[in-house]
Amino acid sequence: MTSAPTDQAIPAPAAPRLGYGEALRRLAGAQKGAKGVSLYSRYVNRPVGRLLAAGAYRARMTPNQVTLVSGAFSGAGIAALAVAAPSWGLAVAVWGALAVGFAFDSADGQLARLLGTGGPAGEWLDHVVDCAKITALHAAVLITFYRHFALPGDGWLLLPLGFQLAAVMIFFGGLLADKLKPKSKAGDAAPSRLRAVALLPVDYGVFCAVFLLLGSQDAFRYAYLAFFAVHAVFLAAFLTKWFREIRLAS
Repeated sequence: MTSAPTDQAIPAPAAPRLGYGEALRRLAGAQKGAKGVSLYSRYVNRPVGRLLAAGAYRARMTPNQVTLVSGAFSGAGIAALAVAAPSWGLAVAVWGALAVGFAFDSADGQLARLLGTGGPAGEWLDHVVDCAKITALHAAVLITFYRHFALPGDGWLLLPLGFQLAAVMIFFGGLLADKLKPKSKAGDAAPSRLRAVALLPVDYGVFCAVFLLLGSQDAFRYAYLAFFAVHAVFLAAFLTKWFREIRLAS
């Protein structure tokens, strides 16, 4: 009878699972920088996402699964907006679904940093879900305008299309600029509080609050128009800034 080889590697025991509180503590110490982030994302969405990320960790979810949960909440809110007749109840439901989806959108990256499993595939999935969410949301507003709103003129139907264009260009332009600009070797400068306040109107989480006005057609239309106007101004400023930075760096 031959004996088993003694030099065979023995798998190391798996590290003990962190408790919820310890996972939350480690997540708090592994946050992305606050530069270029609005006050809402910094003080509301990221902390809520941290709570969700710790819960997802305890549930043994992967970051990609959290991304899909984010997409499911956002998709449910968008579908309800497109299908149901506007009401105050629908307003709260749509806003709640979009806000929770946005919080899970923050949680997936935080969970990936906690697990040390971030990579291009997860980043790609996250951006694909984000792009689908942005385009579908404004398409749902267009459907709602056409099916349920007593619009004073057909020109209002162009508003969601214009908003969709501006939102997608800000999203895609920012991603592309980040890829094309050379990475700074110096440490990040302290985040500007003034910039964080100025970015509030183009923060997706702040924009989602406009759907709380769905119970009033006039209030929603004009609030949505105001957000579009702000996005259009920021789009022009962002495109100018990104183009100048990329040209100077080339």
